[in-house]
Amino acid sequence: MYVVLLGAPGAGKGTQAPKLARAIQGEHLSTGDMFREAVRQQTELGRVANEYMRQGSLVPDDIVLRMVMERLEAADADRSFVLDGFPRTLVQARALDEALRASGKRLDRVISIEVPKDVLFQRLAGRWTCSNCQAIYHESSNPPSVPEVCDRCGGQLKQRRDDRPDAVEHRLVVFDNETAPLVDYYRANGLLRSVDGNSPADRVTELLFNAVKQAAGEAAPS
Repeated sequence: MYVVLLGAPGAGKGTQAPKLARAIQGEHLSTGDMFREAVRQQTELGRVANEYMRQGSLVPDDIVLRMVMERLEAADADRSFVLDGFPRTLVQARALDEALRASGKRLDRVISIEVPKDVLFQRLAGRWTCSNCQAIYHESSNPPSVPEVCDRCGGQLKQRRDDRPDAVEHRLVVFDNETAPLVDYYRANGLLRSVDGNSPADRVTELLFNAVKQAAGEAAPS
């Protein structure tokens, strides 16, 4: 089964995508994780992508496509996957369709996690990340036991540049302009289901599982 998870920054894709991937016995493919690893290793793609991410801007399509398509060709991505953070533009969506079609595959479901903009801003602007293990905390909803110290590994917590208020506002504007049109694209293709991402996390997980089960039922022979 092949699933795309859509949602604005702060919608909860990073929390929900691994759960969904386990539910379909597949791989969680996060472009954010791919790029952060590339930045950590100082690869050519990582250095270029880092300049865009520092500004809160989308990484250009050609760079994203190169990285994701290589990952999709890996052996462990051949069974099932949940794509988190890709596609982000119509160009990427069409390129993904073509790549899957060329290998005899197709998307089974696209799920959009919907969250009001004011809630997204509150979630992102208060978020802190461990510089060591990448665990995520929030000033109000999930604070660490000791300020600026990770409960999990003791690493230092830092606010990523793209989680600062000015960058958050820019990221949400970019999402509206570049990524939101994907909802219409996938709705027209009959693949889209929307879930309320402003619900408790367990309820969002349940809604996502139901959307995937429905897709599996639609794909089953009559």
